[in-house]
Amino acid sequence: MTITIKKAAFGGLAGLGALALLAGCASAPTESTDGASGEAIDFVPCMVSDSGGFDDKSFNQLGYEGIQKAADELGVEAITVQSDAETDYAPNLTNLVDQGCDLIVTVGFALSAATVESALANPDIEYVIIDDAADNDFNGETDAPNIKPILFDTAQAAFLAGYAAADYSKTNTVGTFGGMNFPTVSIFMDGFKQGVDYYNTQTDKGVKVLGWDGTDGLFTGGFEANDTARNTAQGLIDQNVDVLLPVGGPIYQSAAAAIRDAGREIALIGVDADVTETDPSVADLLLTSILKGIDVGTYDAVTAAGKGDFDPSPFIGTLENDGVGIAPFHDFESKVSPELQGQLDDLKAAIIAGDVPVKSYLNG
Repeated sequence: MTITIKKAAFGGLAGLGALALLAGCASAPTESTDGASGEAIDFVPCMVSDSGGFDDKSFNQLGYEGIQKAADELGVEAITVQSDAETDYAPNLTNLVDQGCDLIVTVGFALSAATVESALANPDIEYVIIDDAADNDFNGETDAPNIKPILFDTAQAAFLAGYAAADYSKTNTVGTFGGMNFPTVSIFMDGFKQGVDYYNTQTDKGVKVLGWDGTDGLFTGGFEANDTARNTAQGLIDQNVDVLLPVGGPIYQSAAAAIRDAGREIALIGVDADVTETDPSVADLLLTSILKGIDVGTYDAVTAAGKGDFDPSPFIGTLENDGVGIAPFHDFESKVSPELQGQLDDLKAAIIAGDVPVKSYLNG
């Protein structure tokens, strides 16, 4: 039985309501048949979202797609539970433990502390956490042997996007802002700025980056598409940016609304997924998207665990292993310079070779 707790149209389900629904729909785990081998397996994979929800067209959605694909291949059914607030994390994990989950995937750094607590209390359950697992210290090391971190050196891909943004910009001013100043958010912003700065060393264009100075910058205080996010985007637009990178799941929607009201051409850069594909309503605004292989990493980890091959070693996505990357230019193909794609291909190869260093919290 697949259980997905969706947000209500206005305001979402309260934590206790979500738990009541989860408990009410619970059923005993059943033995399933591995779709690939035909062998019966007894395996229950589960997932808890962060407060962005599984319909964020980004981070959580990719995780959800990954576990569902793995469950289909294994011939089992996944239990997925959406959190609507931080207070839902620990109770949702407890309920999944009570339902007999064999593997629990937690989506996002915000669940780190709750994941560690649950894993230490339940050493016979395997855990996978996307974007770290050790009390929000973001070092890729876990506090329990039954937790596998899935991490992404997103700065490498953001570096390419920053280079592309600088080349595209007509105002010589680009901007970025994030949801909260966590390393897994600022890594996008930092890589983006490094890419712009590198572009400036190769040209005499002198593109400025607003919203991130390498240490601190603009943050909305959350990951909701709301007036705060829209006003933050508007503040950057008022300073003449013509490329905008919002980092934090649904907050891109607020940035898109501000761009449409601006009355001039401003390009948007998506994060996590190829937003042109996940949200075609903003495709005409998207220069590119900075990609994280959350769906692939989740699928691989769940599939391995279902076959009895759980490995707690951290997975770190890079340009070299295609764990991170940037999306095609799609509608902007005719708007970027003809030389840009070739330059990005060469730059990607140089980053992989170590000839162009990209700093992030994962590599110091």
